Amino acid sequence: MKIDFRLAVLGAISAALFSTGCTVHAQTPDPDLALRFAVLGDAEPKPEAAFPGVEAAVRDVNVLAGREQIDFVVGVGDLAHKGTVLQYDNVTPVLQQLSRPFYPIMGNEEHNQSVARYLGYARQWNPEITSESFVQDHGRVTLVYASPNMGRDFHDDGIDWILEQMRAAPNPVFLVVHAAQVGVYPENAEKGVENERFAEVIAQPKLAAVISGDLHMDMDRTVHSKQIGQVHYLHIPGLERTKIPDETRHTPMFRVFTITQADEVHVQTYETGNPQPLERHAYSFSIAALRNR
Repeated sequence: MKIDFRLAVLGAISAALFSTGCTVHAQTPDPDLALRFAVLGDAEPKPEAAFPGVEAAVRDVNVLAGREQIDFVVGVGDLAHKGTVLQYDNVTPVLQQLSRPFYPIMGNEEHNQSVARYLGYARQWNPEITSESFVQDHGRVTLVYASPNMGRDFHDDGIDWILEQMRAAPNPVFLVVHAAQVGVYPENAEKGVENERFAEVIAQPKLAAVISGDLHMDMDRTVHSKQIGQVHYLHIPGLERTKIPDETRHTPMFRVFTITQADEVHVQTYETGNPQPLERHAYSFSIAALRNR
């Protein structure tokens, strides 16, 4: 199924920041800015169903949205460990505090239970979510949100759905998936999408970027952003646990994507609690060459 959200870029932000009590000042719209969105990574905390990293990221995104344009927030899956009711129940009030619309996909953890359970909770986070996979076109880019069909992988019909959306897209495509294909991140090269037909997805002429999570990589000790061929791969770190290269150090971070009217893409990374982006993790590229393909 597909939901086609034709979202206009939001204007000046005036919502009060309930989580901080800060005063929100009127913003001057930036005519060069086409779109800006935040992306939250995996949570799936264990052994306790506590979400301090997600809470901190939500608080920071709300503060950021109070001082500059943030149009919406993306989730790359694996919020609820093993898809349990307890984990869903505990993360739901946290996500409901977001001051911007939240658009998540499923991960392998949600697939430990049913799609129906996931959608029941996702509708509590955002009433617009009625399908696990959907499309948004924003005038400069098209986002294809593709939940896996099983675990972190796709059946052939899932590949067909992605290809259909990408071929119909009027703009360069950002593909939001839980996991990139195996081999993209050598830090855990065997983990990812294994369906060989995913190569057809990667070969699509309008594909600009693959946004994924799953691996819980430490941003300071891995290569998290890279270009392979024409496609840019952007990893979103886990908010509650770090697994790669090991579990000895965990720093909750989230990423923010900015697309300009000139087709420049700037990816910033924020450590929770720090109002300024981390320069060492900045990544930029252009999608201008994909515009007329």
